[in-house]
Amino acid sequence: MVQVIKRDGREVDFETQKIVIAVEKAMKETEKGIDETAAKEVGEAVHEKYKDSDKVSIEEIQDLVEFELMKRAPEAAKKYILYREERTRLREEGWAMTNLQRDIYDKKYRYDGENFEGFIKRVSGDNDVIGKAIKDKKFMPAGRILAGRGLDKKGKKVTLSNCYVMPKVEDNIESIFDTAKRLARTYSYGGGCGINISNLRPKGARVNNAASTTTGAVSFMDLFALTTGLIGMRGRRGALMINMDVSHPDIMEFIDVKNDLSKVNSANISVNVNDEFLKAVKEDTNYTLRFDVESSGEEIRKEVRARDLWNTLAKNNWNMAEPGILYWDRINSWHIMSADENFSYAGVNPCAEEPLPAWGSCNLSSINLGAFVRDPFTDYGRFDFEAFANLVREGVFYLNGVLDENENLHPIKEQRELAHNLRQIGLGIMGLADMFIKLKIKYGSPESIKLIHQIGRLMVNEALKASAELAKKDGPFPFFNKEAVLKSEFIRSNADDDTLEMIEKHGLRNSQLLTIAPTGSISTLIGCSNGVEPIFQISYTRKTESIHGIDTYYKVYTDIVKQYMDKNNIFDEADLPEFIVTTSNLNYRERIDVQSAWQQYIDASISSTVNVPNEFTVEEVEDLYIYAWEKGLKGITIYRDGCARGGILITDKKKSPTDRIEELKREIDELADTALKQDPDKCPICGGKMNHSGGCAECQECGFSPCAV
Repeated sequence: MVQVIKRDGREVDFETQKIVIAVEKAMKETEKGIDETAAKEVGEAVHEKYKDSDKVSIEEIQDLVEFELMKRAPEAAKKYILYREERTRLREEGWAMTNLQRDIYDKKYRYDGENFEGFIKRVSGDNDVIGKAIKDKKFMPAGRILAGRGLDKKGKKVTLSNCYVMPKVEDNIESIFDTAKRLARTYSYGGGCGINISNLRPKGARVNNAASTTTGAVSFMDLFALTTGLIGMRGRRGALMINMDVSHPDIMEFIDVKNDLSKVNSANISVNVNDEFLKAVKEDTNYTLRFDVESSGEEIRKEVRARDLWNTLAKNNWNMAEPGILYWDRINSWHIMSADENFSYAGVNPCAEEPLPAWGSCNLSSINLGAFVRDPFTDYGRFDFEAFANLVREGVFYLNGVLDENENLHPIKEQRELAHNLRQIGLGIMGLADMFIKLKIKYGSPESIKLIHQIGRLMVNEALKASAELAKKDGPFPFFNKEAVLKSEFIRSNADDDTLEMIEKHGLRNSQLLTIAPTGSISTLIGCSNGVEPIFQISYTRKTESIHGIDTYYKVYTDIVKQYMDKNNIFDEADLPEFIVTTSNLNYRERIDVQSAWQQYIDASISSTVNVPNEFTVEEVEDLYIYAWEKGLKGITIYRDGCARGGILITDKKKSPTDRIEELKREIDELADTALKQDPDKCPICGGKMNHSGGCAECQECGFSPCAV
C-alpha cells in the first residue's frame, strides 16, 4: 500500500476515492457541474502514477491532480488551484475573518503566535475529524478548551472546564469563607462558578456569638462577588452565579439586591422557584417562607401572598433583567440521574445551562446547525441528518478525551474526584436561527418546531449510543447505577429501543451529555447565530471617521441576512421575506416554544435570554414566566430593551504605580462600566448595539463584553 506523507509528517494510506471526491467538489463550482467519468479518470491516473511507490507527498499528488484536470476540465482545474491556495492560506492564517473575529481569535484563543494549523492541532488534540469540523465551522469547543488545551504541558495552571458548582454554602462562618477561598482558586484556573446560599440563616435569626443575630444570607453575597471581581481569568474577572430558593425568608431582599448598583456587581443571580410556589401564584393563595436553624432549633416561618412575591420578581426582571428564573423541580426531574437517590444538584453555572452537583464541572463544545444545510436559501434546502449524527458521535468521543486530559487539571481535589466519578460533558448546538433562514423556515413556526424534534431526537440518541459505546470499551462512569438510569423519565421518554439495549448492556460513560450554552464568543468567531437564540437584528449602522473629520455612516447586515440577500439579489431589507425574524419582532411565546422543544432532548439545561421590546409590561413578564414553566423549561430570563440595568461592575482595584498599562486598563474598565450604567444597550467602546444573551451582553461590532467568557 502506497503511503501518503502529510504536511505534518504523518503517513496515511493512499485512497483514490479521496481524489475523486476532491475533484468533484471543484467541478461542482463550475457551470458544467460534476463529470463523474472525468473525476474517476483523474483519480485513476494519479493511482497509476504512484502505485509502485512506497511513499508520496501530498503536494506531489495535488500537483498531478492539477495537471490531469487541466487536460480534462480546465475550469475545474482553476477551481481546484484556488481551493489549494485557500487551504494554504487557511493553514497559516485561519478563516477569512472580520476585525472583530480576528480580535477574538488573537486575543482570547490563539496561544503565543501559533499559526492556524497549530491552533487546530492543539485544540483538537490532533483529532483529524474534529480538526476538519472546526476548520469547516461545523464544530467549536468552548472558550476554556480553545484558550487552554495543551498549555499544562507548558507549565500553565488552567482548566478546560467552563463550568463549576460549589457545595451549598453551609450555615457557619467557616463554610462562608471556605467558599470564597474555593471560588478564588477556581477562578485562577479559568473556571466560572455557581453557588447556592439557601442554607444560610435569614436576617434576624439568632446566632451564638457577639452579634446575637445574623445579618442574613444576602449580606454575604458581596463577599462572593468581591472575590469574583478581584480574581482574573486571562485578563478578565471571574464569572459567578448566586441562587436562592424561593422559600427562603430573605427571598425579597435577594430579589431586590441588584436594585442597588453598588451591591453584588460581579455576579448573576437567579431564584429557584418550585411547583408549589407557582401553583400558589396561579391560584392566588399564600405561600410559606421557611427556615429551620439546626444549631439553635429556631423555626422561622413567614406567610406571603404568592402573587405579591411573583410581581416583585417580575418587576425586577422588567426593570433590571435580574434575577433570572430557575424552575428547580423541572431541573431535578428531567435528566439522566433523576431516579438516582444518591445524586442531587447543588446549583447552576454562571450562564445557567449546566445544573451541577456539589464540586461538579463540565467541559463544553457546540455544533453549528447552519453548516448542515444543503442547497441553502433555495426551495431544495434540506438538513443533512446523517452528517449531523456522525458529528454528534464524534463530539461525544472528543469531549470524553478532553475530560480525561482535564481530570488532573481541576484546581481542587474534590473537583478532580467528582469529574472522575460522574464524567459530565456538555455537547450543544448553535446556529439554529441561521439554519432556519437557510431552509426558509420561520423561527418559532410549527414547521420549525417539527424540525427541532427531528434533530433533537436524533441528537440525544446518537449521544447516548456514543457514550454507551465508550462504556463498552472503557467501562461506565464509576457512579453509574443501571437500574436508576433506566428508570429516568428523560431516558424513558427519549431513548429508542436500540439505545436502551446498549445502555442496559454496556452502561453509559457519562452521567451528563447535552447542554445548550449561550456560545457568545465562539459563535461570533465563526459567524453564526448564538445558541438557540433568534438573530438579534437585521442590520446595524457603522461609523467611520476620515482624516478630514467627516464621519461616514453605512449599514452593515447581519452575516446570515447578507448571505440571503446576495443569493436572492435583494438590496433593501424591506424586501426580505417574513420568515426572517429577529428578537425585536418575534412573539415571545414562539421563542419559548423553540426552547421547550429543545429542552425535551437536553439532559442539562439551556442558557436563555428572551429579548423583549421596551413597551413590554410587567404583566407580560409574569405571563412569560408562567408560560415557560408550563412548557417545561428549566430556566429563563428576559432583557427588556432600554431597561434600567447598569451592567455588571468591576470592583475598583488599588492602582499599581509601577505598571501604567494595567492602570490604564483598569481605568478603561471603570469608564466603560460607568457608561453601561447610563446606557446598557450602547457599547461604551465603539457605540455599537449591545446584544443581551445568556445573562450578559456583547457588542456585535467590536466584541466588548463586561463578562468573563
